[in-house]
Amino acid sequence: MLSFDPESSARFHSLRALLREASPDRARELLRPLSTEVRLNVLTIIERAGLGHVGGDLSVTDILVTLYGAVLDVDPRRPLARDRDRFVLSKGHCAASLYATLAHCGFFPAAETATFAGADSALGGHPDRRKVPGVEANTGPLGHGLPIGVGCALAARLSGRHWRTFVVLGDGELQEGSNWEAAMAASHHRLNSLYAVVDRNGLQQGDRTEQTVGLEPLTARWTAFGWEVREVDGHDHAELLGAFAPAGSDRPVAVVAHTRKGQGVSFMQDRAEWHHQVPDRDQVRAAVAELTR
Repeated sequence: MLSFDPESSARFHSLRALLREASPDRARELLRPLSTEVRLNVLTIIERAGLGHVGGDLSVTDILVTLYGAVLDVDPRRPLARDRDRFVLSKGHCAASLYATLAHCGFFPAAETATFAGADSALGGHPDRRKVPGVEANTGPLGHGLPIGVGCALAARLSGRHWRTFVVLGDGELQEGSNWEAAMAASHHRLNSLYAVVDRNGLQQGDRTEQTVGLEPLTARWTAFGWEVREVDGHDHAELLGAFAPAGSDRPVAVVAHTRKGQGVSFMQDRAEWHHQVPDRDQVRAAVAELTR
């Protein structure tokens, strides 16, 4: 198991304190540099490892940064605290962005991200809760994360606790029937501490979601399953913060976050081939220049 990093954790807690009283514009100002840092780390570690899912990593970054930077009640010093909020990255193939975010928050030293997908590294191509602090569930087989989230939310209710559970799903992943069984169960049990966050970039391996198995009208589908639905720009930190506010009813919350695959890098954006194409050194250099200008 990787160990806690006190210096990064101190920065994380300082940021959380600032965000607690921040206006929407100030929240954007504080979180945007963290998103850039995570994206830069993702590019570096995927190029070094020679594998990964860079397009989805870049699309989900702002969601992860907003959750960890300002929403989740978690503490890298006590990653297994009983009353912590639960976070499940159901699209586990985008582990690089999760690792970069966890490292920035101090769950483990940032230097460890250089070992991503290496022999004997704790940071595998999919997250492993037995090796990485801050990872709640081993994910990778798509469609498993939301059922796990339902279990977490039910456990909170049955034990009289008040943690919230957030599950980030890929949009192509919603073609898996297990998600909709979980959605029905969550609605039936009125699990309003559960949030399903859809990284709606419109692409999956090989093609657009609507050309593979259509998901639209996606908002209406979640509504029909009995969820409170919030539709936002998934790259706007302030809109995301509003979407992660406590439920306004006794229903679970579905956040449909509209994103772009490869966000921030022009030659990767909205292109299916970057689902798991690996950038070479020159492409990383070009991408870094775009992200930092």
